[in-house]
Amino acid sequence: MTFIRTVRPADASGDVRDMYERQEDHWGFVPNYAKAFSHRPEALARWGRLLAELRRPADDRRFELVTFAAAYALRNSGCTLVHGKELSKFIGEDAVVAIANGREADVLPDIDVAIVQLARQVAKDATQVTSGLIDRLKYRHDLSDAEVFDIVALAAGRAFFAKLLDGLGVQIDSTWKVLNSDFRESLRIGRPIDLSTPEHLPADHAA
Repeated sequence: MTFIRTVRPADASGDVRDMYERQEDHWGFVPNYAKAFSHRPEALARWGRLLAELRRPADDRRFELVTFAAAYALRNSGCTLVHGKELSKFIGEDAVVAIANGREADVLPDIDVAIVQLARQVAKDATQVTSGLIDRLKYRHDLSDAEVFDIVALAAGRAFFAKLLDGLGVQIDSTWKVLNSDFRESLRIGRPIDLSTPEHLPADHAA
């Protein structure tokens, strides 16, 4: 569901069809967020390239930690569920829920607590980021200025994507209902899960 009309997979052609094919190759269906970009498919391609560059310097665990903290602060159900699931592969579902509840100090080492708190504040209100938050990472945990930049850039980038989708009313696809129900409901902070069956490209359009 979105608040704007989007191009149905069955009607897609040209650049939109190509974009849908790439998304279906990755997810196994055409996700709702991709349909939201059907009027500007190049914008999704450019976002993908930017995200890849922002992600490149960080290891997978830190990327998921920063992205999850930012997504939850932004109240985007889709990004929170997707990246909460990925983060749980590193720290477990209970720890992910603890972070969502603001109890990261109970489940994470101090460096990760500081990373979560910085990412969360960038997403909530970047004007309230203090030098103390930055200095804690630089001088207590020996992160470089470049590493601090990476954390802030990932959180800020997530704000673009999450706010764009929520501003258009995009709901996360029903495939995510397969997650453990307690875990899922702990993380579904924003828009509800779409109950409709995910769409696919017609067979003659499949890659």
